[in-house]
Amino acid sequence: MSDPALHIGIDATTWSNDRGFGRFTREFVTALAARDSGFRYTLIFDQPPASDWPVPYGVDVVTAATGKGLNEAAVGESSRSVWYLWKMGRLVRRLQFDVFYFPAVYSYFPLLSRVPCVTCFHDTTAERIPHLLFPTRTNHRLWQIKTWLAKQQMVRAMTVSETSARDMVSYLNIPRGRIDVVTEAADPIFLPINDKRLAQAAREKHGIPEQAELLVYVGGMNAHKNILGLLKAMPDVVRERPEVHLAIVGSISGKGFWDNVPELMAFVRDNPVLDKHVTFTGYVPDAELVELFASTAALVFPSLWEGFGLPAVEAMSCGVPVLSSDRGSLPEVVGDAGLYYDPADIGEIRDTILRFFNDPELRQALATAALLRASKFSWEQAARLGEDSFRRCYNDVSGNVA
Repeated sequence: MSDPALHIGIDATTWSNDRGFGRFTREFVTALAARDSGFRYTLIFDQPPASDWPVPYGVDVVTAATGKGLNEAAVGESSRSVWYLWKMGRLVRRLQFDVFYFPAVYSYFPLLSRVPCVTCFHDTTAERIPHLLFPTRTNHRLWQIKTWLAKQQMVRAMTVSETSARDMVSYLNIPRGRIDVVTEAADPIFLPINDKRLAQAAREKHGIPEQAELLVYVGGMNAHKNILGLLKAMPDVVRERPEVHLAIVGSISGKGFWDNVPELMAFVRDNPVLDKHVTFTGYVPDAELVELFASTAALVFPSLWEGFGLPAVEAMSCGVPVLSSDRGSLPEVVGDAGLYYDPADIGEIRDTILRFFNDPELRQALATAALLRASKFSWEQAARLGEDSFRRCYNDVSGNVA
């Protein structure tokens, strides 16, 4: 018996989010749409999709028009209203999908129907270190309720690394047999470029000295990303290697998850040795980030926990090695293209950075390994594994043999 042509509904409320799960949603759906496998996809938005992130050809769009979108309604200490959740759930019920997919449990809303559901849990950071993710106990409790409801309603769970799959068993009590692992990958724009003029222009735009030995951090500004730990290691690094410069790339607007940007900026301000050696660039578009990577010695990734670590793959795709935390999924993703340290040990962070800069042969070997490592990740592979998950979900409910 051949597989049925399934109609998959997809929660697209994270579509315009500039964090990792927003990028995952866009790239994953684009890769799904590119496959000629008989699946039909419909995106469910809470607001009309912005022109900044076009929907791929062949994918249908339906909008609930909830007033506020997810990016406004569920940030900081705020949360989505009951009316918002009800309107989204009712729309899904009316459309009668074969399977419904949540690309992130963050945006889960109760489905007012018995449609079989796949929910993606990117990591268990919220369960491991909730005090660093939630500004209030109420926010934490609402997360726990939402996660519990998502687990009750889903038929299958999805995640993006074997590390996260193991964590979901341990922290969320989800049986391993119900968890499907896909992957993430860099956008094709992330490639090595050899145009020194473009690289220099990217530096000039952000006030980074021409001769600096450049380290780059890319990602969110939340406490669990451990940027403060990295900054605490930098004074000793700069004293030994005065040409080292750190660019911290990511939104500092405060519009989003609970962050510690004021604390980070205060630390730099209160440590004069860092004043000319640390730059907060703000959000940087991909094309410009590629140009900045062209003159970057290494990506620094000091996070206390990650479910995947997409900036690492983006950097490696440009031939940039990673100076990485040894926690979470990062060793699984970075492999032999990086050096590792305990992110809670400031001395280890410092020593790892200095070891990297003091050994030119090591630097070259890691840069070579970075390109090879990045080639192991693709969105086409993610889409193929994703469709396997959707089939399993449908078959688990219908009784077909997968």
